[in-house]
Amino acid sequence: MKAMMPAWFDLMGLKPDIPEDESGIKRAADNIKAIIEHEAKNGIPPHRIILGGFSQGGALSLYTALTCQHQLAGVVALKCCCLPLKTTLLHLTISLSGASSGNKNIPILQCHGENDCMIPPHFGVMTHEKLRLIVNPDLVNFKTYPDLSHSSCPQEMVAVREFIDKYLPRI
Repeated sequence: MKAMMPAWFDLMGLKPDIPEDESGIKRAADNIKAIIEHEAKNGIPPHRIILGGFSQGGALSLYTALTCQHQLAGVVALKCCCLPLKTTLLHLTISLSGASSGNKNIPILQCHGENDCMIPPHFGVMTHEKLRLIVNPDLVNFKTYPDLSHSSCPQEMVAVREFIDKYLPRI
C-alpha cells in the first residue's frame, strides 16, 4: 500500500479493481526466473523446482510459475490474496499464445486462514476461482483453516509437506 518493498512489487490495495504495479510485478518475476535459469544451468532441472511464498510472495510465485517458460514442479501459495495481472494471464490462456502446456498443468496448493483480517478469505476464494480458469482445475487445491489469521499453523505445514512429497518425490 505504497510501502517500498524493493524485492517485490508495490501492492496498492486489496480491492479487485485497484491498479497493479505491472512493471514491478514483471521485474520481480523476472528476478525469480533468473534464479530458475541459474539453477537449471547448475544441474537442477526446472521440473524439480517448486515456487512458494506467503501473502505477496505467494502471489508472485503464482504469477512467475504461470509465465515461466519452464515446466515447474508446482506452486505453494500461502495466504495469497491476489493473482497478479490476472486479466493478462486470462487473455494469454484464452489466446493459447501465452502459457505453455506445462504452465496449464502445474500443481498448485493454495492455503488461507478463515480468520485472516489482513487478507479476507474471499480474496483467497477469488484467486482460487481464477486459477481454475487458467490451469487444469484438478491440479488446484485450496485449503482453508478455521481460526487461522494471517499466519501459519501445523496443519498447514503438513499440507505443504504432503504437496512437496507428492509433486517433488525424492530421487
